[in-house]
Amino acid sequence: MNAAKREAIFERLKAANPEPTTELDYATPFELLIAVILSAQATDVGVNKATRRLYPVANTPEAILELGLDGLKEHIKTIGLYNAKAENVMKTCRMLVERHGGEVPRDRESLEALPGVGRKTANVILNTAFGVPTIAVDTHIFRVANRIGLAPGKTVLEVEKRLMRLTPKAYLQDAHHWLILHGRYVCKARKPECWRCPIADLCEYKAKTPPPVGA
Repeated sequence: MNAAKREAIFERLKAANPEPTTELDYATPFELLIAVILSAQATDVGVNKATRRLYPVANTPEAILELGLDGLKEHIKTIGLYNAKAENVMKTCRMLVERHGGEVPRDRESLEALPGVGRKTANVILNTAFGVPTIAVDTHIFRVANRIGLAPGKTVLEVEKRLMRLTPKAYLQDAHHWLILHGRYVCKARKPECWRCPIADLCEYKAKTPPPVGA
């Protein structure tokens, strides 16, 4: 895909959604961090349901530590893998208090040292909480980047590096959100809704799906 096409794709995605953001509910960097840890293999809707119960009771590392492991589990038990996630959240909160004065660190190395935080989660925090132009490649972005020819790659890291290199600078800060939302609601995994896609004529996917009968 050439540079002009990439520019046009992001121009259209921006026109359709000028100020994209995460669908996770949060008010502070810490709330976002916990929500992202909880969101692994879970939907944003499910995570939001749990954090709406948790955050009014405990929304700082100190408060969650005070809640205790069992107390935390009680608030997040509707989320898949909640036992393991609760363990990671408690360890992360302890580390934030002991090493970072209860604050979420702003550098990748410190973020990735937190239990339950990998490269993708660190990228989300850096981008969404702190305004760093990073791209967190999840399953949606990996699929979209490969399917439409935007930044093909065999691994998540390869796609991330290509997107960082090839995305026009003017769109880099929000590219992560546009691509996730596009993959979640239009360029879906099993049946992309090409007939209502704003970038269908720019996309290099060869097996475009026709509109459903009667649509």
